[in-house]
Amino acid sequence: MKTKLEALKRRHTELTAEMARPEVVADYSRLQELNRERTRLDEIVALYATLQEAERQRDGALELRDSDDLEMRALAADELRSLEERIAGLEQQVRMALLPRDPRDERDVIVEVRAAVGGEEAALWAADLARMYTRYAERHGWQVDVLSAAPSEGGGFKEIIVEVCGRGAYSRLKFESGPHRVQRVPVTEAQGRLHTSIATVAVLPEAQEVEVGIEEKDLRVDIFHSGGAGGQNVNKVATAVRITHLPTGIVVVCQDERSQLKNRQKAMQVLRSRLYETEQRKLQEEVDQTRRQQVGSGERAEKIRTYNFPQDRVTDRRIGLTVHNLEGVLDGDLDTIIDALVLDAQARQLQGVGV
Repeated sequence: MKTKLEALKRRHTELTAEMARPEVVADYSRLQELNRERTRLDEIVALYATLQEAERQRDGALELRDSDDLEMRALAADELRSLEERIAGLEQQVRMALLPRDPRDERDVIVEVRAAVGGEEAALWAADLARMYTRYAERHGWQVDVLSAAPSEGGGFKEIIVEVCGRGAYSRLKFESGPHRVQRVPVTEAQGRLHTSIATVAVLPEAQEVEVGIEEKDLRVDIFHSGGAGGQNVNKVATAVRITHLPTGIVVVCQDERSQLKNRQKAMQVLRSRLYETEQRKLQEEVDQTRRQQVGSGERAEKIRTYNFPQDRVTDRRIGLTVHNLEGVLDGDLDTIIDALVLDAQARQLQGVGV
């Protein structure tokens, strides 16, 4: 680990020197590229400097421990215990900082929530989950934009797709993909029986146009009248857009905007992200298989999380974490759960990379 840290420290120094060169300062793109690389190293270099200082203090305490002065030896022993604990903590922080980072972590995301098992109650549950993620985004200062929504008759959503824009959005929300199960008494249940419903969540890192090549000949674009509420314009003007990607069969529908152009732009945005995610999944398939053999799969159960209303309980089945704050969680207080998932992912990653 020390060899790797020394190499990164040298690279940080090289970057600082290169960024000071007049020709680099004059090249904004190059300067930004170098600054991004140096910023990624700032934390590691700072932690390494703190670790080295703690180790120097430990060496000094070790010398004092052999002193003829009994009082000095006792003080040195106490300091050594404290320093050993601090060094162990710093070494763990350094290991975490050295872990390979997902290059997509800083991206904006597209969150797709769909009603699955449970009929109208599942649609209502999908609406609750969409609100939960909207409130979570607001807590982090992220912007949320509805790209597409298919309302149900009872006021829920058969499907709702939102874009979440903000630094680190994917790094946090990527853990939300999977089936979410709710256990509660529906408002339509006259006899007070407990029902179980499921809605699925898919979180896709937003793709840039340069990353996904989409040819016009591969698209079938259908224009039709929007459905649902929306006033007189809904039935008079055909603005809804359905785009089918012929090679993959992926279909995206957007009808929330009054402008056909805006609906098409949003539909292409969703299509691009879905194609990007599909391609990334193919590329990572072999690597993921190897990782699963080494550290096990994070997908330990079909349902990733259960929300139990009678017991005021939210249980993440992947890590066995239970919190009794269901109302708060549904209001966007998700950080306790997501922080635990991040730590679990880092721990499993540490087992596989040998940092």
